[in-house]
Amino acid sequence: MLDLLKTTLKPALGAALLAAALTLPGGTAEAQNLFAPAIRVNDAVITNYEIQQRARMLEVLSAPGDPEEQAREALINDRLRIEAAARLGLTPSEEEIVEGMDEFASRANLSREEFIQALAQDGVAEETFRDFVRAGVAWRQVVRQRFAGRANVSADEVERALGSGGTGSNVRVLLSEIIMPAPPQERAAVRARANRIAQSQSEGEFSAFARQFSATATRQSGGRLPWQDLSELPPQLRPIVLGLAPGEVSDPLPIPNAIALFQLRGIEETGYDAPEYAAIEYAAYYLPGGRTPENLARARVIATQTDRCDDLYGIAKGQPASRLDRESAAPGDLPTDVALELSKLDPGEISTALTRSGNLMVLMLCGRTQEVNQDADREDLAMGIRNRRLDALSEGYLAQLKADAYIVTQ
Repeated sequence: MLDLLKTTLKPALGAALLAAALTLPGGTAEAQNLFAPAIRVNDAVITNYEIQQRARMLEVLSAPGDPEEQAREALINDRLRIEAAARLGLTPSEEEIVEGMDEFASRANLSREEFIQALAQDGVAEETFRDFVRAGVAWRQVVRQRFAGRANVSADEVERALGSGGTGSNVRVLLSEIIMPAPPQERAAVRARANRIAQSQSEGEFSAFARQFSATATRQSGGRLPWQDLSELPPQLRPIVLGLAPGEVSDPLPIPNAIALFQLRGIEETGYDAPEYAAIEYAAYYLPGGRTPENLARARVIATQTDRCDDLYGIAKGQPASRLDRESAAPGDLPTDVALELSKLDPGEISTALTRSGNLMVLMLCGRTQEVNQDADREDLAMGIRNRRLDALSEGYLAQLKADAYIVTQ
């Protein structure tokens, strides 16, 4: 695997990329177009190659939205971040960049070398990952220098947070969903279909698509879900939902082996603070063979024989241990597809919408554990308030930089 510190490999990498470009139909002309400026951001440029590479990396990381559009936006932001850092005399060191790459790779439970190799196998150059991390590290340095003094948290603020009964939302939402299976050989076609569905102009149109293409139990009702507290939705989904106006459809959201879309049908304040959850406990019983009629019938029988997760141990008795998993995890640590299904369930209820490795997943919610503010660590709470404040300040500053910037698309 490539090591980022082996800088002697960079000339070879650049030569290989150029050679690959020259083999394209059109030869030198195509290569020149590939490395030509596509966007100018003040005095900096973004090339077509950088856009292609960032878009590919976003696809590999299953980022929501149109990859090329998101790549252009992200690269413009990165140029503005690097420029802001330069004005303050801030330049990330090689050690800081490598540490940032290590930290990012660890989120996927991989070493930096393993992560770089995985990206390379999907056509993403090491330098693309490095530039992404470099901009992030530079921006953190900018935020610390500009706003650290404005993000301090007083003891009174911590006490008010402790006495607030939680940081839960008093918002609830009315959604419709479409979850479409997307095995690797069909992923491109399903993504194209999802992009078309995302242009839906009405609830009726979206519901028709749900009945035709969705794989969840809600397809019979046109994908319509009942009212849900915002705090019960997966953390990854909340900002997406809050960014929608009633009637709007989200960008396609890649999840394991599927692509999801959501339409906001309604939103309202409920007048009370819904609780935040510290942990979600669930059990998954696996039926080999996937979503066969026999397995679905067996799952319906299991649903009638069980009222709680403990009952599944009797169902799995005498079978391999791998047939039954029971987990407890923070909401943010749950796989997105599992979190989505669990958000629809009450304790003891079952979902059969998901599969894993060719097995039908009989998923049951065991329970949700609320956060208890009385046991909260004051230092951790103060850090959380400070980080949220820094996030708001940094987003506002980036928006200001973009408004003042000279940005031209070639």
